[in-house]
Amino acid sequence: MPNAIKVTLSLFVVWLLFAIWHVGAGAVQISATEVVNTLLGDSSDNEFIVMGYRLPRMLVATLVGASLALSGLLVQGIVRNPLASPDILGVTTGASLAVVAVNAMFPDVSATLFPFIAMVGGGIATLVLFSLARRVLNHAAALALIGVALAALFSAGVDFLLLAFPLEINISMIWLTGSVWGRNWTHIPYLIGFLLALLPIAVVLAYKLDLFALGDETAQGLGVNINNVRLLTLCVAITLACVAVSVCGNIGFIGLIAPHAARFLLGNRHIALIPVCMLIGGSLLLSADLFARILMPPTELPAGVMTAMIGGPYFIFLLSRYKHW
Repeated sequence: MPNAIKVTLSLFVVWLLFAIWHVGAGAVQISATEVVNTLLGDSSDNEFIVMGYRLPRMLVATLVGASLALSGLLVQGIVRNPLASPDILGVTTGASLAVVAVNAMFPDVSATLFPFIAMVGGGIATLVLFSLARRVLNHAAALALIGVALAALFSAGVDFLLLAFPLEINISMIWLTGSVWGRNWTHIPYLIGFLLALLPIAVVLAYKLDLFALGDETAQGLGVNINNVRLLTLCVAITLACVAVSVCGNIGFIGLIAPHAARFLLGNRHIALIPVCMLIGGSLLLSADLFARILMPPTELPAGVMTAMIGGPYFIFLLSRYKHW
């Protein structure tokens, strides 16, 4: 556990450095000293930029990345599949399809309903996935390929909606690429509320997920109710992913990369993996949004493009590694 504390503190420092850099970088460059002083309450010429625009965007990127990472950790733990994550399995694409469909057909719908609409879409996508893949849940490559096929199907549905409702295309494009642009303080209460509500459940489930790694029969023999734990874990994971999608769109691969990186650093004990995984996920999306802003100024790339550039090759590597698993 001391090693876990050291790793967690180190990753927190990495996140903090990225956070300060993220708030200071942009069309108006703000020094790290001025950023820190402004956050501590000192008035400055750039106070509005820091407090009104960049700080909430930084917090949203962190919370969304942490939520996606924790969701991926729970999914991989419950299905014992190294290739499982909400985006790879089509869950986040299903959530995106639901949000785009409602947004296209009912443009006046309140944005406060988006998390719940996304949950419905993600839940339906999960039910479809497990009904099609019930015989190959423990076969990594097969489950991943079914998920990729479903994600392609849901993406085709999104494309159809964009063509059928062209007037809404500018609003709906965010769900295709994933972006933190334009996110503000109004989105943070949703993210913090759901994360604070679901994180304690994930912590309680951590020990049971460790037992799941030993196999269903062993876990059941040690007193774990297999069906209830699996259902609860999937519900928590889907909710986290869908809330993230409802705020920032379909940002891929964080739920795949962050759990692998956390296990590489600490092993397989979930109670230690949870904070490390969330810090890695938050830092990944934060850095992706940062580089998306500063690589091609004044053009700003969606953060989802940056995560896909990293996650795509990594997924291909994992798929080749686990093709006989």
